[in-house]
Amino acid sequence: MRLYLDEDIASRHLIGALQKAGHDVTSARDINLLGESDTLQLTQAVRDVRVCVTKNHRDFEQLHDLVLLTGGSHPGIFTIRSDNDRPREIKPSQIINAIKNVLTILSSVRNHVVCLNEWR
Repeated sequence: MRLYLDEDIASRHLIGALQKAGHDVTSARDINLLGESDTLQLTQAVRDVRVCVTKNHRDFEQLHDLVLLTGGSHPGIFTIRSDNDRPREIKPSQIINAIKNVLTILSSVRNHVVCLNEWR
C-alpha cells in the first residue's frame, strides 16, 4: 500500500517497519513539508495517491468531511489515537497488523477515515 506519513506520526522506526512489511512509504520529512498545515499534508497525499497516516485525528476527520462535502475524494486516511495514554499507545507492529486487518475486510479505503487503534 502507498502511504504518506504526516509529521505527527513519522518516525524512522515506523517508516522502516512499514517498508519491511512491503508498504511504499513517504513522509513529510522526505518532501520538505515539516511544519506545514494539515491541509497541505492531505493535499500531498492526494496528489501522490497515498493513504495519509496521522495522529491528528480531529483535524483530518474535519478535512475528510470537507473534501467529501465539496464533491472531492481522497485515497484514504488512517488515524492513530494516543490520547496521551502511554499504555494504550499503538506500536509499529500493531499499526502494520491493523493495516493488514483493514485490508482484509475493506476492498478499498478510498474516501474513508479508519482509526487503526480499533483494528489491531
